[in-house]
Order: sequence, then structure tokens, then C-alpha cells
Amino acid sequence: MSAEFEQLVAKFEQFQAGIKNVDDRLAGLGQMQAEIGALEATATSPDRSVTVVAGPGGSVKEIRLTDEAMRQRPQALSATLMQTLQAAVAESARQQATIVDAHMGGELDLTGQVLETQAEMLGTTAEELRSKLPETASPGRPRRDEHEDFSEQTFLKATDEPQHPASPPPGGSQGDAFLKNLFEEEDR
Repeated sequence: MSAEFEQLVAKFEQFQAGIKNVDDRLAGLGQMQAEIGALEATATSPDRSVTVVAGPGGSVKEIRLTDEAMRQRPQALSATLMQTLQAAVAESARQQATIVDAHMGGELDLTGQVLETQAEMLGTTAEELRSKLPETASPGRPRRDEHEDFSEQTFLKATDEPQHPASPPPGGSQGDAFLKNLFEEEDR
């Protein structure tokens, strides 16, 4: 083979690896959307008189008031409601960022960005907020089913992958079929 042909093959293989990477990410979007859709963050006021449940995007799903809350002065109840609402919405944003990071391999570090912004707004540290994240939420690591097949996955990051990845198995994506037909037409 000529050097020029080898360069073309190498570029084509890089292109195929890029398509596979996009296909893999798109395949996980449905799971990510389902996790975000099911997200709920609950915050309760220190006196336990107000509870707020926030959903994706900071949407408020539920506000519960106890009889004790109803005995508070209007200004005090308003302040308690606002603090509890803010806490629930902030927790929702942290959970959502963690889910996105888990599915995107941590490349965006969305969790870190949210924690830094909230720390600045709340007058605390990102580490303090990070300590409040659920232990199951590990930014940068996708949640895995215990029975998931790992046989075709790599432990390398996309940037660590070899420059010349192996050819994909037959029967790949529609993009693979298009490119195969394109090269077959050139050979005719």
C-alpha cells in the first residue's frame, strides 16, 4: 500500500471512531432523559414546618405545610418558604448536573460548575456542597447495571484511544453503510 492510501485509511478509521463515539453518546441520551425526568430533590425547613419537592430544571412539584407553619406570622412563613424553595431547587440542580456528568463521562464537569456557582451565591464552599451529594452520585462515572456487559468497553478516555482504532464489526451504523457504499462506488 502507498503512504497516501495508508493516510486515507487512517483518517477514515478516525472518522469511523468519531461516528461510533457519537452513536454511543446518543444511545445513552434516553437513559439520561429518564433519570432526569425522575429526579426529585426534597428540602425541609429547620423547624420542619415546610417541605418542598423540586424536580428537573428546578420545577416545584410539591409544597407541604404543617399546622405549625400556618401558625407563623406571614413574613416568617414567607421567609421559611423561600429558603426551603431555594434549598430544594439548588439540590435539584446539583442532582441534574451529576446525572449529566455521569452520562457524558465527566467531560463537561457540569457538577463542578454548578457547585462553584452555588457556593458563591450561598456563601459556602464547593467542597461543603459536594459533601451533600448522594454517595451514589459519582460525577464522571456512569451508573452501571450490575449485569451490564463490559466486554466491548474500554477503560481509556476518548483522548487516550490509539490513533488507528480497529475496524468496527460488520453491520455497523447507517453512517458506516453510507461510507462503505461511497468507497465501493469509487472502486468501480
